[in-house]
Amino acid sequence: MLADEQRRRIYDFVRRATAPVTRDQVAEAVGISRKLAAFHLDKLAAAGLLETSFPRPAGLRRVGRSPKAYRPAGTDVRVSIPPRDHALLAGILLDTVRGPGSPGGAEAAKRIAASRGRELGEAERAAARPGRLGAERALTLASGSLERCGFEPERCGPGLLQLRNCPFHPLAEQARDLVCGINQAFLAGFLDGLGAASARAVLDPGPDRCCVELRSVGPAR
Repeated sequence: MLADEQRRRIYDFVRRATAPVTRDQVAEAVGISRKLAAFHLDKLAAAGLLETSFPRPAGLRRVGRSPKAYRPAGTDVRVSIPPRDHALLAGILLDTVRGPGSPGGAEAAKRIAASRGRELGEAERAAARPGRLGAERALTLASGSLERCGFEPERCGPGLLQLRNCPFHPLAEQARDLVCGINQAFLAGFLDGLGAASARAVLDPGPDRCCVELRSVGPAR
């Protein structure tokens, strides 16, 4: 369903929208005709990836039915061509770490996660050459890099970067404390590698977003 590039762009736009969107909004955002936008949107809805509604603007009277609007369905979507079942291997590794014969496995996993995150942060710093990082600049750099990792970062005000998507969500449903701890260690390692002493990765679970958010710890600049 999402192998088609245009359809993936449409789905990505709807996922990132803060409210249900209409066919006209999608057509304008993606640069296609309203008719083609409607075709792809209805296909995504039929596949269970989007939900539809006919919202009526508050306080406004309208003759006839409101335009159809689309929003993401509560579906975990992972695209791989050809399909690969990474979750199978991940589940096996998860059970190994949690198993009674693996003392200290969780802490070892966190150390590895922190190391991987640090490598990513160092690579981002080497590419950007940002110099000394203040809080806001650190979060801006982090946003670009974590976007490519699938976290869907969103700036929610000065000194705060929330992550709308958790790439580890399916596993977090199985072992939330372990997976969220690994996620926090990864993001903390990333900030360390980035040289962002002005920001930290904080565990703060919330509905419909990642359990970790990045916050500034010093004056924004």
